[in-house]
Amino acid sequence: MSSSVSVPRLVIAAPSSGSGKTTVATGLMAAFAARGLVVSPHKVGPDYIDPGYHALASGRVGRNLDAYLCGPELVAPLFLHGARGCDIAVVEGVMGMYDGAAGEGELASTAHVAKLLRAPVVLVVDASSQSRSVAALVHGFASWDPEVRVGGVILNKVASDRHEELLREALDSAGVPVLGVLRRVAQVDTPSRHLGLVPVAERGAAAVEAVAAMAAQVAGGCDLEALVGLARGAGALSCAAWDAGEVLASSPPPPLPVPTLGAAAPRPPLSALNGPRPQTPDGLKDSNRRPCSPEKPVVAVAGGPAFTFSYAEHSELLAAAGAEVVTFDPLRDEQLPDGTRGLVVGGGFPEVYASELSANEPLRKAVTALARTGAPIAAECAGLLYLCRELDGQPMCGVLDAEARMSERLTLGYRDAVAVSDSVLAVNGTRMRGHEFHRTVVEPGSGAAPAWGVRAPRRRVEGFVQQGVHASYLHTHWASQPGVARSFVERCRTS
Repeated sequence: MSSSVSVPRLVIAAPSSGSGKTTVATGLMAAFAARGLVVSPHKVGPDYIDPGYHALASGRVGRNLDAYLCGPELVAPLFLHGARGCDIAVVEGVMGMYDGAAGEGELASTAHVAKLLRAPVVLVVDASSQSRSVAALVHGFASWDPEVRVGGVILNKVASDRHEELLREALDSAGVPVLGVLRRVAQVDTPSRHLGLVPVAERGAAAVEAVAAMAAQVAGGCDLEALVGLARGAGALSCAAWDAGEVLASSPPPPLPVPTLGAAAPRPPLSALNGPRPQTPDGLKDSNRRPCSPEKPVVAVAGGPAFTFSYAEHSELLAAAGAEVVTFDPLRDEQLPDGTRGLVVGGGFPEVYASELSANEPLRKAVTALARTGAPIAAECAGLLYLCRELDGQPMCGVLDAEARMSERLTLGYRDAVAVSDSVLAVNGTRMRGHEFHRTVVEPGSGAAPAWGVRAPRRRVEGFVQQGVHASYLHTHWASQPGVARSFVERCRTS
């Protein structure tokens, strides 16, 4: 049942990447929290790293809002789910404000999400190489789409008092108020590497210090009262908050548990990717229902510094489907959690920790033994690498007959995928959207069927399905297909 809900909120956008969105958004979250406000942190798009800084700043789980992976209709419900009980929400945008999924118009852009949330936008502008031109830039972004409300601008990398004066004079004519000025000399050190910022989990006390510095910088240079006032002007949302339990209770039952697979199925011809759209797990008939065991199976979820990429909704869906979700650290824990019946290994940086992961031989053997029983294992990107025979010459779990290595090429982008093999996550023909983001390649051996067929940027099959294992480079968001979690837990009960 939907109702009109109003949560004060701001979307932090910019003309381009590198303008300072993360510093401003994270600093605002921490500055608001320091003033006693309960802050809900959000990030537009599939980014996993920024939400870690948001969580540190706000004390709440950082959540993603992705109109491509989840569909536009889920953006507001997922936002309200994360914002329950909060005084204010801060949503960090992605790339330039109007940059969305390639070839899809505004879809998944910061501007698109701001419209879906009926939220005012604060534009962060790198003013380091301009003065009067800033007015033309801000005017262009504010007027490009009349449905996007740019409520103010924060000027970043301002050189001096005189520079600030020139910028303010120019912006008087643009009709967009200046809500903050951050000086060039006060930039916060946030180290990066091959896939962006170094995650919070790897930085320890340094991350805490960085967030504190962002908070001090934003609090000292921005009009927090004006920003709160702007947030309170956000429009009401007429929808219900997303709830994992309610979603699963209202969705059809999963398909019959997938039997333990024997020999790998042949790789399908690429022409199969053009076939008609079959039913997905959420569209199956009641005749496929199979009674579930009352047992509450333990699902182990990899965490720690090497596996920091995950969506909070995945664990919430697993728990709502009846699992006991237990997090473990493959760098330190030598055994899987007691009673483990299923394993989820998400994304992260195993390439950075390859030697440490390899050195934990007891855990690698435990993962291999679990896989041999046919227990369900879902692995995405980093998880795929961990299940390979080796990564950059370092022994991994050896569940898959494949070798992984670092490469110079960045693979990045949204993907429209279709399952080409029955697995613990999806029946053949299930359509799902995903995202790839890696600088590694996997050279497959034998013994596994492919997981997905992908049409763009080129037609190909991708990933591995082997016994209970589903491993792929694609990061997916299960809120778009809650039957994935239900099928996984059902397999945990019956394997």
